[in-house]
Amino acid sequence: MTFLANDGGSHAASNPLIPNVWEIGITAVGFLLLLFIVTKYVVPAFEKTYQDRKEAIEGGLAKAEKAQAEAAAARDEYTQQLESARLEAQKIREDARAEGEAIIAESKARATAEATRITETAQKTIEAERTAAAISLHREVGSLATTLAGKIVGEALTDDERSSRVVDRFLADLEAEKQNAGATR
Repeated sequence: MTFLANDGGSHAASNPLIPNVWEIGITAVGFLLLLFIVTKYVVPAFEKTYQDRKEAIEGGLAKAEKAQAEAAAARDEYTQQLESARLEAQKIREDARAEGEAIIAESKARATAEATRITETAQKTIEAERTAAAISLHREVGSLATTLAGKIVGEALTDDERSSRVVDRFLADLEAEKQNAGATR
């Protein structure tokens, strides 16, 4: 075969299954160089990216837990404020109801006092008018009785004392007749 060259028999002695030492060395150096570059630059970059993502996820979880705790606290505070507002509204309603009842009671008391005062004033006025009417009637009846008695007796009763006695006797007789008429009915 012609492709086998004659280069001093070095090829004839080498086994094709055993790699060349120089190739193994260069490949090993290249591999070690690549391994150094990967461990020095690529792995730290991946590690940094991994740590950043891990911190972001943990930070996000921490933020979520914190937000959830704040939301729970806000909910509790809202519930407490709502309950406080309900209690305050109930107290205001009760106070308003009590104040309304007090106003009504006070108005009733004032109305009763005013009605009592008006009644007393009316009774005093009626009593005063009755007294005035009785006095006026007494004078008129006295005057009429004196005139009538003067005509019956035939003399003028000008003496005030005598006139007064006649009038009093006449009024007493009228009252006695009135009582007798009321008792027979």
